[in-house]
Amino acid sequence: MTATPAITDLNAAPPIVQKLVDWLETTQLPYGLFADDVFIDFTLPQWRLQARGIKDTVAIRQNGHPAPGRVTRLRYDPIPGGFVLEWEEEWYGNGDHWYCREMMRAEVRDGAISDMSVYCTGDWSSDQSARHVREVQLIRP
Repeated sequence: MTATPAITDLNAAPPIVQKLVDWLETTQLPYGLFADDVFIDFTLPQWRLQARGIKDTVAIRQNGHPAPGRVTRLRYDPIPGGFVLEWEEEWYGNGDHWYCREMMRAEVRDGAISDMSVYCTGDWSSDQSARHVREVQLIRP
């Protein structure tokens, strides 16, 4: 059995992933991204949130990341019935530059995300990011 190679170029990703990244970057919800009964299980460092339905799912994102930003790195892996997406994003808010890493396992039904588990590193301020650069040498960026 040959594994499907990961996709790291958004332009090569399927439309559902492109819609998801568009939402993450613009805060504007693309039509058809989520099923009406979408369920999210969102884990942050030392906290966990859940929601059902588009409105409450979007509220979790808006409460945590209300500002537009950029997905600076991503990796898409298809799985039966959905996908796994790993990404890094950066944005400006509250007078600072922010960064986080996240991973999502998503189930897709009729072309829309119906169920997702998201794991987030938490938001790093510019001070935290600078400290990390000073104290840790990563093997891969």
